[in-house]
Amino acid sequence: MYETYWQLTQKPFDNAADPRFYYPGESHQAALLKLRYAIENRRGGALLCGPSGSGKTMLTTMLRGALDECFAPFVHVVFPQMPANELLAFLADEFDGETAVEGKTDVVRSVRRLERALNANAKKGRHAVVAIDEAHLLDGPESFEALRLLMNFEYNGSPALTLLLIGHPSLLPTINRMPQWEERLSVKCLLRPFNEPETAGYINHRLRVAGAGRPLVEPDAVPTLQELTHGIARRINRLCDLALLVGYAEEQPSLGAEHFETVSRELVAVSPD
Repeated sequence: MYETYWQLTQKPFDNAADPRFYYPGESHQAALLKLRYAIENRRGGALLCGPSGSGKTMLTTMLRGALDECFAPFVHVVFPQMPANELLAFLADEFDGETAVEGKTDVVRSVRRLERALNANAKKGRHAVVAIDEAHLLDGPESFEALRLLMNFEYNGSPALTLLLIGHPSLLPTINRMPQWEERLSVKCLLRPFNEPETAGYINHRLRVAGAGRPLVEPDAVPTLQELTHGIARRINRLCDLALLVGYAEEQPSLGAEHFETVSRELVAVSPD
């Protein structure tokens, strides 16, 4: 709606995980490097934590695109909140291309299917990756134990896959209470919210990618945005998108602090108590 007015080729603040819009914040780059290291050195497991909206999905997309073809398949589980037997059956389906027979999702059967598929994959010179998104929602100790079984699969003395646990920081204490997990995770990464300079860089980067030929957000608006969003990417996206809409409606030449304060107040006003 507002793209023509601001002379943009597309909306700059959609939440889709489009790699072109990735902004290399310091903690994001550090996490990407560590996760690549874990996978490329065929480690058994790694952990990525960050607040909701901090860019974990985008980082996972960037990680997948950065890996060589030999690190495949890359299985991304976006909703892991299922019983352990169903989770293993789902993974077995993903790896061997078959579908578990109804009522035949017992753990032993799924583990055997996974073992066959992972061995066949490794014989081709490939190393699998399993990324469990929203891992803090895993369905109890049984699901964690089922996933830990995956890290026992080896080929020629090396893990046949790397398991990535991705979730909210509340996942950390859960992992720390399980020594059998703590010792198997080769790297732990924590995504932090953007600081103020990173917030400014993030906004300008997304606007440039979307075709902006000039600055649309006034520099003195950045401290206000930082205060309102706490540097969380998803919150920045929401406020900037709405501010662009308001600026278009008011035929503003650029966006100042008052525009972000206005849309923030409106969002709070319509939020449930």
